[in-house]
Amino acid sequence: MAEINVSSGELLYGKVLTPDGVIQKGVIAVSEGLIQYAGEAAWLPAAYASWQTGTSPEPEGLLIPGFVDVHVHGGAGYDFMYSDADSLDTITRFHASQGTTSMLATTMTAAKDDIDRVLSEVNAYRSAEGGMPYAQLAGVHLEGPFISPKWPGAQNPGHIVPANTLWLEEWEARYPGMIRQVTLAPEREGALEAIQWLRKHGITAALGHTDATFEEVIAAADAGLNQAVHMFNAMTPLHHRKPGTAGAVLFDPRIRAEVIADGIHVHPAAISIIARLKNGHNLLLITDAMSATGLSDGEYAIGDLPVIVNGGIATLKEHPESLAGSTLTMIRGFRYLVQETGLSLQEASQAASLTPAVSLGMQRSIGSLEAGKRGDILLLDDELNLRGVWIGGRKLEAEIG
Repeated sequence: MAEINVSSGELLYGKVLTPDGVIQKGVIAVSEGLIQYAGEAAWLPAAYASWQTGTSPEPEGLLIPGFVDVHVHGGAGYDFMYSDADSLDTITRFHASQGTTSMLATTMTAAKDDIDRVLSEVNAYRSAEGGMPYAQLAGVHLEGPFISPKWPGAQNPGHIVPANTLWLEEWEARYPGMIRQVTLAPEREGALEAIQWLRKHGITAALGHTDATFEEVIAAADAGLNQAVHMFNAMTPLHHRKPGTAGAVLFDPRIRAEVIADGIHVHPAAISIIARLKNGHNLLLITDAMSATGLSDGEYAIGDLPVIVNGGIATLKEHPESLAGSTLTMIRGFRYLVQETGLSLQEASQAASLTPAVSLGMQRSIGSLEAGKRGDILLLDDELNLRGVWIGGRKLEAEIG
């Protein structure tokens, strides 16, 4: 890392959640967009202490790393499938106000031309002069179209196709490093070849919307499959004689598990079981948030399918038994992990920040409060309500929480 000019910066005092636990009287020094120091306030180096003017402030609350959401479809009335610069600003500003500092623009199962357009819009947004002002789009998550027609969920079955490595090669050539995760059904034609291609290119290969057997998932893990989307939803369930997709994910330590912690998609006891079996390090909190997130109940859409939101629960209008994403935010999911499933602050932060960063291959730059990492920091009060957001060391000037 290049030498940083530490002549000026900002000091944030409070309890600091580090990878080693909570420091009760801590401080974070941020300069040039990076964390310079995160540790005991009493040990703050003099070079940073000189930034302080007047008396040392009282601790402000609990400081934790910014959330990383690898599975989110939209919010505040907008969907990534219909994105332009203004809508991307709106989506990333809203989720930043809920504690998300990095995210993947997640597509739906759609025609190739529509996926092409999303990749083009996100690429232009990421490349724009001045950078991204709100939550950082780390890339794109393709949820489909290489899924199973037996488990479409809220995906349009009319666009489902077998895994196509030629499409992946084309997208990677046009937008190098843009695709960070692909969700597919590992039992389908061409899937194992696609999984091998994805892992060779450093892209997360995730199962989802799948009819795979236990044995087919293990074979896919042998080929490189390393993640499962929205655990227990849109996959073959666990049975004591037929463990299915869910059983294989729980069994195999090579596969990380995403969970929507909203009390609707997964029972809190099931989340606790996943966390125990995954040793806390292979669990990812996601929102799977759709366009209605942050808005009132009513009629919306996810991709090109109409959705009804009632009591904050999103279901397909034509198939009300099918959940259609969620209206969850990361701060609500984080609180749920701590308050309803019994995870510790450190375990919940691992699921909401560091493990997703590992999934993206970005753990050296985001995901925890350590010197040299980007200044993505959240301030929480004693009830775990959000009170402040810093992205790249800049405080978010927007209504939060």
